[in-house]
Amino acid sequence: MTSRVTLISPAVSRSLREARFDDGCPLDEAGAARARSAEGAFRRPDRAVASPTVRCAQTASALGLDASAVPDLAGLRVGRWQGRTLGEVGAQEPEALVSWMTDPSAAPHGGESVRELCDRVTAWLGSAAEAAGRTVAVVEPEIVRAVVVRILGAPEPAFWRVDVPPLTAVTVSGRAGRWNVRIGEPLGAPGVGEARRADAMQPPEPTPCRRRKPPREGPGA
Repeated sequence: MTSRVTLISPAVSRSLREARFDDGCPLDEAGAARARSAEGAFRRPDRAVASPTVRCAQTASALGLDASAVPDLAGLRVGRWQGRTLGEVGAQEPEALVSWMTDPSAAPHGGESVRELCDRVTAWLGSAAEAAGRTVAVVEPEIVRAVVVRILGAPEPAFWRVDVPPLTAVTVSGRAGRWNVRIGEPLGAPGVGEARRADAMQPPEPTPCRRRKPPREGPGA
């Protein structure tokens, strides 16, 4: 039995812009508008689920999805760091932050480790494989990272090397243990600033090579 699961990251909120561990704030106006513009950008799924956060619920609603909140799709539980920015944690607990970002088994914030998150998400993906048809899941970015790392068999430190832009889709298809992954399909029209950032990340156009003339033969060559 083949299953298809599309993971959609939430649209932009103030917390995402500030690199703040989710504090329950809603989508901002631009994020909500972009999510609404993406309604109908994909086939209607057989089922829709979401991380139990405000921004994921609002993104799902803007996309026209009646999504059920799934506790196993909650974002990484960061304990006492909840609501703080990455910069604030780095300034106040620099050694703890380094430990968290280099050791997948570390949970200095009192929440869960990256390894525990990956295990939790892997278990959910296994249950999703038992359902035929299409599932759309609007989930926190770290859920997408965990899925990609485990499906590709990458080492757990690669978790931090997976970039998940707002309102993009990653689709996995197949069956438990035999998944294929399609990464980074944008949904909706990006704002002007987002488009400029995307353009800035594109590699420069290659400079055309000029063909050199062969050396002349004979005297004086």
